[in-house]
Parts: sequence; C-alpha cells; structure tokens
Amino acid sequence: MPRFFIQLAVVVGGAAVLTLEILGTRLLGPAFGVGLYLWSALIGVTLAALAVGYALGGRWADRGPTMQRLGLLLLVSGAWTMLIPWLRSPVLGALHSVDLRAAVLIAGTVLFFPPLVLMGMVSPYAIRLKAGSLQDVGRTAGNLYALSTCASVAAAIATGFWLIPAMGVSRLTFLTGVLLLVTGAVPLLPGLRARKLPVVLLAMVFVMAVADRAAPRDNPAPARGLIAIEQSAYAEIRVIDWHDQRAMLIDGAPHSLVDLATGAPAFPYVDVLELAKRYYDQPGRMLLVGLGAGTVAKVYSRDGWQVQSVEIDPVVTKMARAHFGLTDADGRVDHADGRRWLVDHDDVFDLIVLDAYGSSSVPFHLTTTEAFALMKSRLRPGGVLAMNIEAVGWDDILVRSLAATVGKHFANVKLLPIVEPPSDLGNLVLLASDTSLELPEELPDPPDRWSGDYNRMHAWDNAFTVPAGRGQVLTDENNPVSVWSDHVNVAARGKVREWLSGSGLDR
Repeated sequence: MPRFFIQLAVVVGGAAVLTLEILGTRLLGPAFGVGLYLWSALIGVTLAALAVGYALGGRWADRGPTMQRLGLLLLVSGAWTMLIPWLRSPVLGALHSVDLRAAVLIAGTVLFFPPLVLMGMVSPYAIRLKAGSLQDVGRTAGNLYALSTCASVAAAIATGFWLIPAMGVSRLTFLTGVLLLVTGAVPLLPGLRARKLPVVLLAMVFVMAVADRAAPRDNPAPARGLIAIEQSAYAEIRVIDWHDQRAMLIDGAPHSLVDLATGAPAFPYVDVLELAKRYYDQPGRMLLVGLGAGTVAKVYSRDGWQVQSVEIDPVVTKMARAHFGLTDADGRVDHADGRRWLVDHDDVFDLIVLDAYGSSSVPFHLTTTEAFALMKSRLRPGGVLAMNIEAVGWDDILVRSLAATVGKHFANVKLLPIVEPPSDLGNLVLLASDTSLELPEELPDPPDRWSGDYNRMHAWDNAFTVPAGRGQVLTDENNPVSVWSDHVNVAARGKVREWLSGSGLDR
C-alpha cells in the first residue's frame, strides 16, 4: 500500500498540473483571448505556484511525514479544482472593469494558484516518505520526478488531443478535481489492506462515474441567446444571437456576423472584399483561407465563382453549416492548415482571399514572406491576393509590416480602410497584384449610409499605400506579430464587452 500510493499520488498530481494549465487557456480564453499574454500569465502562475509548493512541501515533510497528510494535499487540491467551473463566472465578472493584462493575471492566480501549490507539495513530500536512507534520496527523487514528468507529458497530450474536444472544458476540469479528491481519500480510509485495493479502485471508478453525471457542462441556452457552444481541438466555438444579429465567436472574439432576418453579412469588410470581383470580366476560381461562418464564400459562390475553402477547424465548418446557412453549393471545404494545404496542392487560382487573422490570434506562419511567396505561386499571372486585417488604426505596425512583406512579391499593394476615425480599432482590406489595382469602372453611388455600396466606396475613396521602409518584412525566422497583435486583442475585447453588455454572453 505505501509504495503503491506514493507512486499513484505522484502520477495523479503530475498529470493534474499540466491538465489544469492547458484547461486554463480554455477557461480564460473566451474572456481574454488565447494570446501571448494569456499563455505567459498561466505559465507564470503555474511555475510560481509549483515553486511555493516545492518549498512548503519540503518543510512540511520534515515535520513527520505520513500517508494521510500526503493524501490530504491531493484531496484539498481536488476539492478546489472541482469548484473552478463555478468560480469562473463570478471571478471574471468581478474583473470586467480591470485592465485586461492585470485581469488575466488576477483570474489565473485566484482560480489556479491554490490547487497548484498543493500539487507542488506532493513531490517533495513523496520523496521524504519513500526515501529509506540518505543514500537513497538522489535515486528516489530522480525516479519520482521522472514519474511525475511522464504523467504530465501523457496528460498534456491526452488533454489537448482528445479530452477537451470529447468532454468539454467545465466537465474535464470537474473530473480532474474528482480524480485528485478520490486519490487523496485512499490513505484516509481506515484499515485499508492491500487485498482491498481492487475494491477501492472499483469504488473510485464508480464515484467518478457518478460525479461525471453531476459535472457542469457548457450547454446551449437559446433563451438567452447562446445558440451553440462546442470545444474543438483548436478553440471554443460559440454561436450567439444578440439583438438582430448572429455571431460566431472563436475564443470569445467575433469572427463572423450576419443579419438574423436576412442572413446577409454584417461586417463591412465582407462588402469591401467583394471589390476584388471587379478585376475580372467573369467569375473564376477563388481560394478562401479561413472559412469562419462562410460569409465570404457565400457572396462569391452566389455570383458564380468556383470557391475552394480551407478551414483548419472542422467544428467551425460544422457551425457554419448548422447555423449560418453554408451549403455544398457554396464550394468545397477542406480541413487543413492553410499553408500546409498550399504546400500539398498545386491548384492555381484567379483570386486568393486570406481571412484567417483574428483579433486574438494571428497565425504568424501565414504572415511571412515565405507564406506570401507560396500564395503567389498558386495564383494565375495577374491574379489578385486579398486579405482581411484587423488593427488599431490605419497606421498600425501590423498593417505596415504586412504591406511591406506582401510588397516583396507583388508589384502593387493597396490598403482599403473601413473604420473611422483612422486611429480606431477596425478592419482593413489589403489588395495585391502584379497588374494595376485601379478599378476598371466607377463604383455605383450608395443608396444609404448602411449599404454595402457605401462600405465599398468609403474604403476605396480612402485607399492608401505604405511607403517603402515603413514596415518590417516578416519572415519565418523573425516575426513579432504575436506581440503586435496583443494590443489589437485588448482593444477588441473592450468592444466585445460593450457590444454584449448586459447579455451575460461575454463570459
């Protein structure tokens, strides 16, 4: 029993640490975005908690270690972990008015620091219990830390690859707490003998099965506007109805927006992307990288274009078909990373539309000179590359650097801004081609301020180019877009909070 339990405690504690750290990105991501600062905060909180736990565990172990106390560490950490799904909403609600960077640190500390400290205490305490003499301490410590690390590796892979998509975040968090709690209760059972271990293990399985039935789940709530919610291998995907619009939120950031009554795109950048059609006498082949809810695919396919979409997340496509009216008539959808797809396919297109940049996450490998060289190789001579960019201001460093990088491969690069004033958060459409980007005919006069024609004319009338030398050329080797996109995420989260204020849908 002692040897068995010490190893079990180390395995369960090590696995729970990495499981909880990865779960933290999904528990906090919808509120803060899964960006560089969230990962930095979670890693910092985890390491600080483990450091405190190692120090406290070693001191507590020197005061007379017992199996019961080791079990108590797991039991209490499990009880706290089980409460995290219920604590999340009040904690995030209390931080609504706090600066985003400070808020993510506070939330991470409140929710995860206490159980992680207790898990950190397990290893030094277990070493003190297991080491029979001073001559055994080094080998015992090495073996137990290796066992704990192997459990962490297995848990990290299982959590990210299978458990989150299969079970959901709240349920998996709760069950992680149950596993810790049940494991910690083993040495507290009076008179437990080795022959009773199978019975205890069966009882643990039974308790976890019962707890699974009671575990909280992130379920749709149509009455309050939450139409669908699902955890994919890449993000949390939500579909919400608010006022007269329907939105697809990916990790809490709106990626697609439509009018509920008509299904028409409600983001003006979709109207501006349609300008690329005007460079062609007739519909051709278009590659769309980043499907979202399918709004761009639909406006092109319904004008006769042959659309090939590439979307990395199958759940996004599933939501687009179920809740945004995407059909097979709107083109083929392949599920792959956009750059990987371009490497694997030698198809040539008249137009490539890149709509894969989000406010909370800009895939750096789709912003580099190597990526744009690959895209150009898949365009017919004289073809057009169009991309949607979200930035804080027309002169954002992200905008200038993307223009400079694209300009390494295309003779003409033009930026079409959408938002006013020029310093505000909003979208810009970048057009690039080796042929002239002047429109072959005048744009029609808009019927009113809210029409697609107005959005296109406004963007075209304010079109600009970036002078040479004003942006950094981005490469696979040197690419700081993750840092630059941080302030975009901060600004976008503030807009989302304003938009969803009072709805309860923003957390």
